[in-house]
Amino acid sequence: MAKKVTISVPDMLHEQLEKWRESFNLSKMFQDAVSEAIQRKEEFQKRIREDLDLGQIIERLRREKMQSQGNYFETGKKDGILWAKTAHYDDLQYALHWTDLENGAKDLILGPYFTETLAANRFLDRNTYSSSEYLLNYLKGWKQGIDHFWTEIRDKL
Repeated sequence: MAKKVTISVPDMLHEQLEKWRESFNLSKMFQDAVSEAIQRKEEFQKRIREDLDLGQIIERLRREKMQSQGNYFETGKKDGILWAKTAHYDDLQYALHWTDLENGAKDLILGPYFTETLAANRFLDRNTYSSSEYLLNYLKGWKQGIDHFWTEIRDKL
């Protein structure tokens, strides 16, 4: 049985939520975010209570790294789909054939979009510049989002 929860958000965020409400499953996003936060907190408390050896620590960090990389990939994929929904046909075609992921921010066509998107997302901005691995995972996800969108609509054009 699901329970209703009321949350408070700043006016500016509420305005943005209203604008994009149909694009998001807010309930699912909230559930996922809270579930992940609780899981992290519980795992952290468990680690504090347990006496872990180095092998266990390395294994845990590997799992967390994979989860983090997956989060960047999924965020990129969602952003790619959103971008594709509003992209001009020519830009969409360009993105479909674009392969230079390592230089995304320098690309003449897509660079301004990536620079703006990464700067607007404080979590991505902070971590992607410290690790090109995370940025590459984000861009791979973005590219897959574009490809997925195109696969869904190309036969309808």
